[in-house]
Amino acid sequence: MNWIEIINSVLSTFILSFSLFLITGYIFIGLYSIGELTKYLNKNSFTNYRLLANSSDSPYISILAPAYNEGANIIENVRSLLSIYYSNLEVIIINDGSKDDTLQKLIPAYELYKSAHFVNERLSTKPIRGVYKSRNPIYSKLIVVDKENGGKADALNVGINVSKNDYIVCIDVDCILEQDAILKLVKPFLESASHRVIATGGVVRIANGCEIADGRLIKVHLPHQLLPRMQTLEYIRAFLLGRMAWSRLGGLMLISGAFGAFDKEIAIKCGGYNHKTVGEDMELVVRMRRYMEEMKLAYRVSFIPDPLCWTEAPSDFKILGRQRNRWTRGTIETLKIHKVMFFNPKYHLMGMLSYPYWFFFEFMAPIIEFMGMIYFIISAILGLVNFANFLSLLFMIYSFGLLYSVFAILMEVHTYNQYKEPRDMIRLLLTAILEPIILHPFGVWSAIMGNIDFLRKKSSWGEMTRAGLSGAKK
Repeated sequence: MNWIEIINSVLSTFILSFSLFLITGYIFIGLYSIGELTKYLNKNSFTNYRLLANSSDSPYISILAPAYNEGANIIENVRSLLSIYYSNLEVIIINDGSKDDTLQKLIPAYELYKSAHFVNERLSTKPIRGVYKSRNPIYSKLIVVDKENGGKADALNVGINVSKNDYIVCIDVDCILEQDAILKLVKPFLESASHRVIATGGVVRIANGCEIADGRLIKVHLPHQLLPRMQTLEYIRAFLLGRMAWSRLGGLMLISGAFGAFDKEIAIKCGGYNHKTVGEDMELVVRMRRYMEEMKLAYRVSFIPDPLCWTEAPSDFKILGRQRNRWTRGTIETLKIHKVMFFNPKYHLMGMLSYPYWFFFEFMAPIIEFMGMIYFIISAILGLVNFANFLSLLFMIYSFGLLYSVFAILMEVHTYNQYKEPRDMIRLLLTAILEPIILHPFGVWSAIMGNIDFLRKKSSWGEMTRAGLSGAKK
């Protein structure tokens, strides 16, 4: 056996072993999520949210919504946030140095005036130009902050400084919330007696194709375009299976930046959002968890399986590629910042399971998969490929991916069943057939580009132009 055959044998064994390792992990996650979903649904069926909504003893919440060049839809977006069904609430819109007419539209629409609002600058941020409140008592919950541009993380830190309440809810201003979203999101903060809940997150769903009017979701539809529809399936898998399993394990490392609630005291003690990373949402959760571990404090990060927040998904590959590129860079930055936790028993489950999972499954998997593609091409050119074995392995991996997606769809049907029209279910199942050969390879390529851009020290978000969700179907 010559050295080429030896290398070929070693690489083939490594790729096969890694594939089986990933499949085993996904099987565990899928099965383990069932128990947590069942437990939550049974427990939630006895909850009277009306009592919580109208109670003066319910937690005081500050919604923080950064806005940059949102003039086209800002009035409707703010109206949507003000209509949320919750009493002890303040809504803080942070105009992050918009270059359009975002602030100019808000001032007359909500009768704003510049107030002498006290700002407790516990976190260092870009300068604030002004804090605005409404003369109209109907909008007494609304605060608008105008500041110099500093990025989303800096805007959120300004919101933390301005806020007066104990819990903060960070949201993308262009998202659509369910009316009872805050009620469900704060519930874990009230339920835990032995552990301090430091963060909670909920399911984010794709709003493309849905009927939306005046900032409210009227009717749910599956996206008409294939690319957003594939992302819908991807989100169902990630939230209903992945995050539910990690929540049950107690090892959740990510709360979506689109919608999440945090204990403000712990967030401030940890230094707030890190403006030096493009993955500020994940990095803050990991830093808060690391702080609690190092302080030896009992804590928990919770996840709510209810569909609470609806967001617009990229509808073309160019914008989607920028998004996935940024997600990759954010993951690498977070793993690098907190590398001390890697297989470190001092951090318990975080160090021994959660961090290694993100390292191997989220960071290394696309790289190994891409290198496997390069290896296959070279081997085929050299005539070293056993095509019967290759096709068998490829069919096994594709079949597993398809079955995993079908399992996620079944979990959706048996839990919240958002897509009630039979044709939507059929289209979602057909999407499961196409997604592994279209979206997945593109995601791998975007991750590779994210790694390259990380090495090039690229720190920008990239332009994320969206079609907009105001009006009817998209």
